[in-house]
This record gives sequence, structure tokens and C-alpha cells, in this order.
Amino acid sequence: MKLVIAGKLPGLNDYIDACRANRYAGAEMKRSIQEIILWEIISQLNGKQFAAVNVVFHWYEPNKKRDKDNIAFAKKFILDALQAAGTLAGDGWGQVLGFADKFYIDKLKPRVEVEIIGE
Repeated sequence: MKLVIAGKLPGLNDYIDACRANRYAGAEMKRSIQEIILWEIISQLNGKQFAAVNVVFHWYEPNKKRDKDNIAFAKKFILDALQAAGTLAGDGWGQVLGFADKFYIDKLKPRVEVEIIGE
């Protein structure tokens, strides 16, 4: 099953900057990004539920300005949104068996493609 999230998600540096700017800004960033992702999950996955999954994140960035580990931090937002949507019962060891990250450049259409492989 594949989930596509259009655009570039905030990275770790963005999140750290928000947390430093205001004690509530980091939490607000996480909430608003998760809400955007949640709507994509609802519209694309049609209520599909999994007991346990492996996840492959395909990160399409507009350029190579951000480090890969900074980009991949956004998986936290995605996994939490999958849990909030009920697609996963949780995001612990029993539900997320493993994940992989793959990185690409697409100047015209940055996005994240989340490949969900149910067990």
C-alpha cells in the first residue's frame, strides 16, 4: 500500500528551531503537520488497518541542501499520524517491524511516498 504526501515536510533542524523559538511552537508544528498527514491517510488509505508493518520511506527533495538524517526525522510525524488514523494500533516494536529510507531529487514535485508493507 502506498501513501503520498505532497511537498517537503519539516526536518529535525526546523523542529529544533521551532522548539527554541517558543516553548509551544514545536508542539504546534508537530500537531499541524500530523493533521495534514492524517487527512492524506484518510483520503488515500480508506480505513485500511495493519497489525504490523515494515515501512519504506521514499523522500523526494527539491535539492540536496538538507542532510538525509534531517529529512528522515519527519518519519516521526508520519508514524504518529498513522497511529492517530487507526491505520496502526501503535508505533512501537510490535507494530513497526522495521523501516528503510530512500532519497531522490525531484525539483518540480517534492514529496514523500510511504510504502506500507503489512505483515
